[in-house]
Amino acid sequence: MEPIGNGGRERALVLGATGMLGHELVQRFAAVYDVHATVRNPAAAQAHGLPAALHRLDAFDVQPLRSLLERVAPRVVVNCIGIVKQLEEGSQPIPAITVNALFPHHVQSAVADMRARLIHVSTDCVFSGNLPLERAYTEDDLPDARDLYGRTKLLGEVGAPALTVRTSIIGWELTRATGLLGWFASQSGMSVQGFTRAIFSGLTTRALADVLLEVSLRFPDLAGLYHVSAEPISKYELLKMLDKRLRVDAEISPVDDPVINRALDSSRFRAATGIEIPSWDEMLDAYLTTDRSPHEAPA
Repeated sequence: MEPIGNGGRERALVLGATGMLGHELVQRFAAVYDVHATVRNPAAAQAHGLPAALHRLDAFDVQPLRSLLERVAPRVVVNCIGIVKQLEEGSQPIPAITVNALFPHHVQSAVADMRARLIHVSTDCVFSGNLPLERAYTEDDLPDARDLYGRTKLLGEVGAPALTVRTSIIGWELTRATGLLGWFASQSGMSVQGFTRAIFSGLTTRALADVLLEVSLRFPDLAGLYHVSAEPISKYELLKMLDKRLRVDAEISPVDDPVINRALDSSRFRAATGIEIPSWDEMLDAYLTTDRSPHEAPA
């Protein structure tokens, strides 16, 4: 893509550049923007070769946030900082509430004062998953998460003029392998369970980064809450598709329990933007034929 702006690139600020989504956002946004990004430890993050100017920021200390925004003067800020449920802190109220629930509102306030745009990434886990398998959640459905992660992420959702995107992702991680993709890649020759009635409608991190990039460029006034989702798929079918591409050669046994459906309906988003989400075959082919785990090969 060609640089935007009058004779130069406008700036984008990615909050949480070493996370599963954050590092992919930096890579994709760098094709268009002058990317700045926050990390907790810039010296350590430099080893990953991210194409961004790195700034120190810890979500537990929001005091430097406004001065950082004033220095960077971004056109768009994407917040993908969060404590996920797989981490120990995800079950601890103080860190989960601080980072997932409170921090996004500090960001929204600071970004609004700068007259910049905020895109905040939320999760399908604001829903319990107790939904008939033939349905998908819309923006009008009442979030009913019972766990700390889902509830804190719900509290962290920000309204207009910011844009909150509810979604889910699958992708490689830079520093650990706690997600589905990293876990499955480590199961070579093992026997694993594939849940036939656990329904997922997320995107690869690359596909979501591309969607958010397009939204930032073409839809500057899109605000409020939108679901962004792919075609619903069972975790069993997803593992089979991953196995075909990664050649893990795992023995995947279909299992009917648990029954959990967190599929999202993104009809409203598609109607507002005309953006079509790629099929699972397209997303996985584009992502896994070009990207390998950072634990297997240098980025």
